[in-house]
Amino acid sequence: MDRVRRDPTGGPSRRRLLQGAALAAVPTALLLPARADATLPKQRRRPADFPDAEWVPASRSNYTVSNRPSTYPVDFVVVHVTQETYDDTLAIFQNPEAQVSAHYVVRSADGHVAQCVRDRDVGWHAGNWDYNTRSIGIEHEGWVDRPEWFTEAMYASSAELTAYLCATYGIAKDREHIIGHNEVPGADHTDPGRHWDWEHYMDLVNAM
Repeated sequence: MDRVRRDPTGGPSRRRLLQGAALAAVPTALLLPARADATLPKQRRRPADFPDAEWVPASRSNYTVSNRPSTYPVDFVVVHVTQETYDDTLAIFQNPEAQVSAHYVVRSADGHVAQCVRDRDVGWHAGNWDYNTRSIGIEHEGWVDRPEWFTEAMYASSAELTAYLCATYGIAKDREHIIGHNEVPGADHTDPGRHWDWEHYMDLVNAM
């Protein structure tokens, strides 16, 4: 993730941003509810782009409104690991001071998917403005050095999401176009890390 408006070429590491944003996160009571509610404005009750996702919108301060793929082609899926819990990650994305977001967050325990930024908009997740404009970022709950967080439910759900995105936007189902955050040019990140099972993940993506 990156601070696009302040530094479109990159900025501090995503882990530092998430940790700093967590400290500055607004109180839970002030955050948007995790599920759509009849009391929310209509625009915040709309369904997610991915049919199985829950719409949990990020703060408007944390992404760039766009109209992809008209304004930019969507060429990549970028795989991230949060270095935070699922709930804390959503809270960070909802914090207008965070200056960071990804399109989707996948929960470890059951593979539940939240969408935080519309596919058409530019999430601030890659640390590289060009890749931000041309990618969809998927965060996975967990820590790079704790493989027990990478559950089969998470792999399966994320693979289904990635396969859907590839079919929707014509992204090739290969490792040149489905990449880790550490593979983004200029990135100083290690996620998803050595414990992420790329072979298994790509097998699942290509089986869908």
